[in-house]
Amino acid sequence: MPVKLNIGDIVELRKSHPCGGNTFEIMRAGMDFRIRCLKCDKQVWLERVNLEKRLKKIIQSKEE
Repeated sequence: MPVKLNIGDIVELRKSHPCGGNTFEIMRAGMDFRIRCLKCDKQVWLERVNLEKRLKKIIQSKEE
């Protein structure tokens, strides 16, 4: 069962970004996710499977 993730959610990942931040905002959802690092504003594309493996917790959920 896929994890319920929406655009605007703030998530914490297990592996940190090279800038040192590990909190990201979801910019696009679907089979591929575009996430934005909240520390350096870089955007990263991840497949759903990879994002769900790296997901530690959902910090802030934006219900639709």
